[in-house]
Amino acid sequence: MLTPIAKGFCTEVGLESASLAIQVHGGHGFIKESGVEQLYRDGRIATLYEGTTGIQALDLLGRKVLGTQGKSLMVFTKKMHTLCIENEQNEKQQALLKDVKHYSKEWPQLTMQLGGKAMKNPDEVGAASVDYLMYSGYVSLAYFWAKMAIVSQQLLDGKQQKGDTTFDEGFLKDKIANATFYFERILPRANAHKQSMLSGWSNLNNI
Repeated sequence: MLTPIAKGFCTEVGLESASLAIQVHGGHGFIKESGVEQLYRDGRIATLYEGTTGIQALDLLGRKVLGTQGKSLMVFTKKMHTLCIENEQNEKQQALLKDVKHYSKEWPQLTMQLGGKAMKNPDEVGAASVDYLMYSGYVSLAYFWAKMAIVSQQLLDGKQQKGDTTFDEGFLKDKIANATFYFERILPRANAHKQSMLSGWSNLNNI
């Protein structure tokens, strides 16, 4: 299930990141000598050569999720729910875990809604697929960022063994800061995609 998300969502946000890199460099980012424009060109083809985003989106919603009656999705959302249960006493990361718990329930509910609409009109799948892919990507990353924040905090608190790897304290604090940034500034994008995917196929049919 994560394969079309990696190929579709990750290449789309990777392209966005490359575009922001050009913006950060100003006019110099647009010229060949900076090397940044090559990153954008490489990022642009990435959204195509693994199968276009639209194809990956149809694969995710149509085959990987609805095609398995939601079983593949439930495996992943169960991991999200388990993470929340295992860290109920983790006061420092409760804000992040609250969102993870919310999306672990909302994601399957949205999928059921789309599945019900698709039974009446198959075009609903195509109309919702790209927004569903992007929603799924943002939610999936939220789970992974929450895990990184939890482990980083445990290492800082000395509650988890570092093994043979040495982690700089600043690196661990940055991981937690990045996770907080993601949840507060990036994850809310999922709500916009939710609204779009539920708007139905008719607004596309009338164009």
